[in-house]
Amino acid sequence: MGKYLRAMVATIAVALATLWAGAAGAVSPDDPLKSVNWTDLKQRFFGDAKLVFDDRVKVTAPARAEDSMNVPVGVDADALGVVEEVVVIADLNPIIKVLQFRPLAARAALSFRIKLQQATPVRAIARTPDGVWHAGGMWVDAAGGGCTAPSVGRSSGNWADTLGQVKAKMWSPAEAGRLRLSVMHPMDTGLAPGIPAFYIEKLSLSDASGVRFMDLETFEPVSENPVFTFDFAAGRAPKLPLLLSGVDNNGNRIQARVAQ
Repeated sequence: MGKYLRAMVATIAVALATLWAGAAGAVSPDDPLKSVNWTDLKQRFFGDAKLVFDDRVKVTAPARAEDSMNVPVGVDADALGVVEEVVVIADLNPIIKVLQFRPLAARAALSFRIKLQQATPVRAIARTPDGVWHAGGMWVDAAGGGCTAPSVGRSSGNWADTLGQVKAKMWSPAEAGRLRLSVMHPMDTGLAPGIPAFYIEKLSLSDASGVRFMDLETFEPVSENPVFTFDFAAGRAPKLPLLLSGVDNNGNRIQARVAQ
């Protein structure tokens, strides 16, 4: 089955599942976002683990996305205290899982941009040391097509020359501070005609003393040339330079040093 046909099948399957679940009255009564897919997604990603909806897990995004290929999203679960892992999903995307991260020595907060195929709940679900998952989220209205469109950079003949290049800026490093970095990469979903999936799989941020601050796993719905913003915990200022390492699904390595 070709990529284009798979994209059509995925989109139709989501639409049919939505219609069927809605007709069957399958909206979970405890889901504040009233998503017809939530019951199945909860079982798929979290199994029988305890999961609660929790206002301390904040998701910020535009109520209506102007650009379905670049939807800004912020996740902040720091109010939970110690957080071991955060999973971000978009219920009605053909590729549902967006990313997951382990905060380690950083705050349990991350900002990034994603692709949306249609209006959907966007959720962050954070696991605390007791094994409980805490979920927060919001609906984002999107015109659609973000997951099935080719990356803009592929129209340039020299996109491969900049593959994996990193730009970064650090604010207030002596006071823990904030880091924003971008990685040049097309982040192809594999759902655009004739273009295979090609995306960053893993990123890890550490400092000069070897302390790991955050590990990320990223998936196809993360936007092209992804931009990530990290916040460091108070009293946990990193020792510069910071070191970013990663790999994409084709084995291309990402390596960068951030001195300031």
